[in-house]
Amino acid sequence: MGENAERAAALTVPSLPRRRKRPDIAADTIRDRIMETGLVPGDRVPSEWLDSETLKVSRGTLREALKLLEFQGLIASKTGPGGGIFVNAIAPDNALRMLDNLFLFEPPSIADIYAIRKLIEPELAASAAREMLTNEAFEALQSTIRLYEAEPKTAEEEYRQRLAELDFHAELARATPNRLLGFIVVFLLSLLRDMTVCREIYRESNPELRETGLHYQVRLLRSIKAGNVEQARAIMHDHMIEAEKYMLERAALRERPGASR
Repeated sequence: MGENAERAAALTVPSLPRRRKRPDIAADTIRDRIMETGLVPGDRVPSEWLDSETLKVSRGTLREALKLLEFQGLIASKTGPGGGIFVNAIAPDNALRMLDNLFLFEPPSIADIYAIRKLIEPELAASAAREMLTNEAFEALQSTIRLYEAEPKTAEEEYRQRLAELDFHAELARATPNRLLGFIVVFLLSLLRDMTVCREIYRESNPELRETGLHYQVRLLRSIKAGNVEQARAIMHDHMIEAEKYMLERAALRERPGASR
């Protein structure tokens, strides 16, 4: 069986469930109570929920469970007067970093990422045109474009401009009222930023690419401002097609024998 066939088989055959450890089970119990009772960030977790006898675990197991929840960002402990265990708001950046680590050693391919970007980013653009962005959100998008309007003077400046192009999409994601859609977009951008091959491609000099990106994004801003939903969707779709083509071509060139690294 070839390597690709083995990978396919591994994906289709479900693995046996791992036996969960006691701290994991105790942490899930506390988490479920937080969700079921509607506690929100800043609320104190009732001390009776954190009683080892009530949870039927040892004190050591309870400590491990609380460490897990704190590592996940769901709770925070405070000492001193008025201290205790409190529900915490999980920062999106922390959640992204944990997801990034999931793909750290087996990153998805550029084609995998763009297969999703081509589906969801046109809807992101359409949503922005439909909802009519606030002046603040629109200014944030314009600010990212200003970072690479001028010709770069150094290779490092050109690299920063390439990252600013990604920032445009991140700002658009932050502005959408669909938080799940926005989170997925930012996660895909985070994967692109972290992939070694993408970083190398972004560092390659390509003035024409900068002009192409500007062309799409300026047109997109105009359609969003005009509230033209279908036009915004079409522009972003074409932008994603063009971006995927460029990235795949450059990645293929780097894989050729004797290609410079």
